[in-house]
Amino acid sequence: MTNRAYKKILLGMGLDCKDGHVRVTKGKNFALFGGSEETHGIMQEKAIKFNEQLNKRRKDLNNISEQEFSDIAKDIGLKTREK
Repeated sequence: MTNRAYKKILLGMGLDCKDGHVRVTKGKNFALFGGSEETHGIMQEKAIKFNEQLNKRRKDLNNISEQEFSDIAKDIGLKTREK
């Protein structure tokens, strides 16, 4: 059996594209798929802001708590699930 290391990423899915374009953006800690031009741009902006907050805290997705994740998401205006 092999020991696989998993890396966490932010995954963004835009479901509002009606123009036939396939938009894909990958970066440090994130992968974004689909969406209209506007929606995809918003996802890019949020992913970049999330990474900036991680950098400011000197953390990465693999070593933040669920609470830290929620705090960052709230700070940058992402919607999170209610508990």
